[in-house]
Amino acid sequence: MGSLPELGKLNRKEIAALVGVAPVNRDSGTMRGRRTILGGRARVRTRLYMAALSATKHNPVIKEYYNHLLKLGKAKKLALTACMRKLLTILNAMVKNNQKWQCKTI
Repeated sequence: MGSLPELGKLNRKEIAALVGVAPVNRDSGTMRGRRTILGGRARVRTRLYMAALSATKHNPVIKEYYNHLLKLGKAKKLALTACMRKLLTILNAMVKNNQKWQCKTI
């Protein structure tokens, strides 16, 4: 939490944008570009990447979400980024509500 003292104080969209895992539009006029993630706190994002990578293998909630996205035809990198955002959202809610992790499926 040292690199992210705002955890538990912001809503899910604000915390995702702060870390840099929120999709950003790259539109211009009538052209619609791909949504990308950029900016934010790179140090937190790299640690979140490794946590999400491990969670897709060992955490039943994140693993089920990751596999669901893959079945929908999403790219693996996109699915992993979505898991990063989901993990961040879960952590934010846990800190905000002062709760411990409870392993429940989706």
